[in-house]
Formats: sequence, structure tokens, C-alpha cells
Amino acid sequence: MSSQFDIAIIGGGPVGAALALALRGSKLKVCVLEARPANVASKDARALALSYGSRLLLERLRLWDVLQDVSPIDTIHISQKQSFGRTVLHAEELKVPELGYVLPYPALQDALTNALQHSNVTSIFDASVTQLHSEMDHALIGYQQNDAEHMLHARLAVVADGGRLLAELYPPEVHDYGQSALITHITCSIPKTGTAFERFTPHGPLALLPYKQGYELVWTVPHQRVQEMLAWSDTKFLQELQSRFGDRVGDFLTVGKRTSFPLGLRRAPCTTPMPHTVLLGNAAQTMHPVAGQGFNMGLRDAWELSQEILDAKPEELGTEAMLAAYRSDRRTDREMGIRFTDGLVRLFSNDLPLVSAGRAAALTALDCLPFAKKFVAKRMMFGANG
Repeated sequence: MSSQFDIAIIGGGPVGAALALALRGSKLKVCVLEARPANVASKDARALALSYGSRLLLERLRLWDVLQDVSPIDTIHISQKQSFGRTVLHAEELKVPELGYVLPYPALQDALTNALQHSNVTSIFDASVTQLHSEMDHALIGYQQNDAEHMLHARLAVVADGGRLLAELYPPEVHDYGQSALITHITCSIPKTGTAFERFTPHGPLALLPYKQGYELVWTVPHQRVQEMLAWSDTKFLQELQSRFGDRVGDFLTVGKRTSFPLGLRRAPCTTPMPHTVLLGNAAQTMHPVAGQGFNMGLRDAWELSQEILDAKPEELGTEAMLAAYRSDRRTDREMGIRFTDGLVRLFSNDLPLVSAGRAAALTALDCLPFAKKFVAKRMMFGANG
């Protein structure tokens, strides 16, 4: 079996699905190849931190109003353990309704999948992509479905699979921070509605993201400690968290199921590794979750790519000229976003006295300089091109 498409998106996760929805209604023939079976809900336990800029993009995709279980962030409190330095960002100071939002990954994924299934985009579920080759005027994609081999031709193949398909052929640059993220849901005695906390410790950042009546916790710890912490009793876990975070939200009361995943910087050397092919989202770059930039950058990737596709003539789809224009448009935001998150992790993940004092002074100075706070907040909300 062989099929012809203008755009084939490998991976129906949030970034790939967002691109497909940005192209729906056009005259282009678009398909999404997704490894998950149809009508199987996502079981990803993570919470997503969406920026205000991502909300605007989701509104353009006509998705925002159908999302469920969204909690707003109107204040971000940034501090470091055992230090006087801190910065507080307020939405009202920046003249936006909110700085960001927290929602479960499955809520966004399910809304995107449902919208796709009610669009003119072809969704091919339970499709395991096994090969991708570049021909003179198209990409050739091989995939397995129902124990049968299929081939698909596309003017442009978009790889949004998280970075698995082409990793061996085009090895990414990888930096292991020696850290894992432990994630769970917690409740406390004095929750501050709408306030997110980012607290830097010598072992990495600890983030509390407001969600419903509690917080989604992202606790960065060394690899060698994470399994021990997953095995702690609830009482010990809450005591250890209290000692590192303090009493800004009162006493920590309950903790939910705990999971973890390793953290690192993973960066494809080129987002367009071969003709008629482009990498998107985590296939192009996977960043540390500090400052919550990863998915938001991926969504901007998808939106910018959709505009390049819609502006191109049919014969220009997937050509080097089109891909070069996309690389150029995304270069500044991508480079600055990677440097920003990588720099934060390297700067704050230590307890050197002189460095700690410098960090404290920098956080205090940032809090006292409105133009500097606005600059940082805009980059967090809209990226370097915002």
C-alpha cells in the first residue's frame, strides 16, 4: 500500500498535533502517523506549564476554550535556598491576564487528538514508523500497521516523535546534567492560588506549580538519589520537602504518586537534516524543565513551520529554500531558549559561596528593575522573537 501526501507528520503528540491543526482547512493533504492506538488516552503523568504566549497560539487553533482542568499562574516567585535574594513577577505589572497556566498533559493531548479526528487531516493510528528516506522531490516513509508494511510519499516529512527515528543516523548533541526530575502532586495548609514557585537548591531547581487546590511538584535531584526518594514514606517525603522549601505555603499535607525521568540537554545538530525533512519539538531540542520552556518552544516551532508551509507554493514544499527560511525564522528563539535554560541550570546548581552571593544580588537587582523584569518575563512568555 502506498499513499501520497503533501505533509506527513510523524508523531501525534501535542507539538505534531498542533502543527496538523494549524494546517487543517487548507488545500494541503496532511496526515499524522501516531504509534498509539486510536481512542487510547494518554497516561503521561506530567503536568504542563503553558506560557501566556502558548495560550494565544492555542486560541488561534480554536483549542483553548475546550481545554479542561486549567489552573492560571498570575505570580511567579523565584528564590534560592539559604539566601536573601528573590524576584517576584506579577501578571498585572506586565499588562497580561496571566503569566501562564498549568494543566495535565493528558488534558491537552486528548483535546488535540479529538480536534484532529474532527478535521480534514488524515490520522493514521497504531502506525509504527520504521524508515524515512529522502528522495529527489519527496520523502519516503515506511511504517507498520496491523502486521502489514505500508509506504507513504510526502513533499515534507515532519519528525515530531521526540527524537527516536533519526537519532542513529543524525546523532544529537547530548549533555547529561546528572539530574532527574521527581514529579508528583502535593497539598499544603496555606496554598497561594495562582502563585508558582521556583526555588533553586545546590542540587537543582524545585518548582511548585499551582494546580486546583494544591501544587504540581517538579523536584530536581541527582540521579543517584531519585530511586531512594521514590521509596520514601509519604511522611519522610513531606518532611524533606518542607526542609528544602520552607513554610511559604504552610505545612505540606499530602503527596500523590511519584514518578521520575532523567534530565539533560538534547539538541539535533540541524533541524532540517536532509531534504524534504524537518525536526520539530523534542526531536529538534529537549531542554531542562527549569523556567518551563520546552513545550512552549515546541509549540512555537509548530506555529512558525505552519506559516512557512502555508506561504509556500506547492512546488516549494520541502525544498531547501523553504527549509532554510524556517531555520532562519527559528534560529534566534531556539538558540536563546537553549542558552537560557542551560545557563540557569549551570549557574544555580551549586553551593559555591561567592557564586551564591552573586546569584542573590542578581535576583534582588532583577526584582528592583522593572525594565529587566519585563524583559525576562517576555522571553518566558513569548520566546526570543516575542
